[in-house]
Amino acid sequence: MTLRVLGVDPGLTRCGIGVVDVEKNRRATLVAFGVVGTTPDESLDQRLLVIATSIDDWLDRYEPNVLAVERVFSQLNVSTVMGVAQASGVVIAAAARRGIPVALHTPSEVKAAVTGSGTSNKDAVTKLVTKILRLDAPPRPADAADALALAITHAWRAGGGAAVATTGPGSQSLTPAQRAWAEAEAKARRAR
Repeated sequence: MTLRVLGVDPGLTRCGIGVVDVEKNRRATLVAFGVVGTTPDESLDQRLLVIATSIDDWLDRYEPNVLAVERVFSQLNVSTVMGVAQASGVVIAAAARRGIPVALHTPSEVKAAVTGSGTSNKDAVTKLVTKILRLDAPPRPADAADALALAITHAWRAGGGAAVATTGPGSQSLTPAQRAWAEAEAKARRAR
């Protein structure tokens, strides 16, 4: 069974959106990606309305099984945190209206899942997302790549109980991050 995840990297100026289909063997396939943009000279209510309308369109068009949203994290810039939180709320409410489950993931969780290191930079995340999804060119802008990384992370963390072969036939198609994740999961299951 394929899991369809819509990932959202929330923001008022640029809200990244990405949809991936992930098979039980964790092979991820790009469905769509984009960015919803608003400008600071628009009123807050209009900016949120643009995001709400866009996310409604994406949810209706792609019918994801789950929505993965970047968890708001503490920053020194309070206005940035507020904007991200407001955009997140609009997105989460849109999913709730449709009965679509929502998962929140921190930036470091996403970086660790996709690259193998929770301290990777945006370029490393974009590079690995490009490789994982077998794309000819990196998804741009970075907000779209981050949304795709969120979707991939959620699908891999959800796992669906499917074990991934880390050796033997087919293991060569796994990225290093996928291999490390699968090995850690297998080790955790053995320890139970």
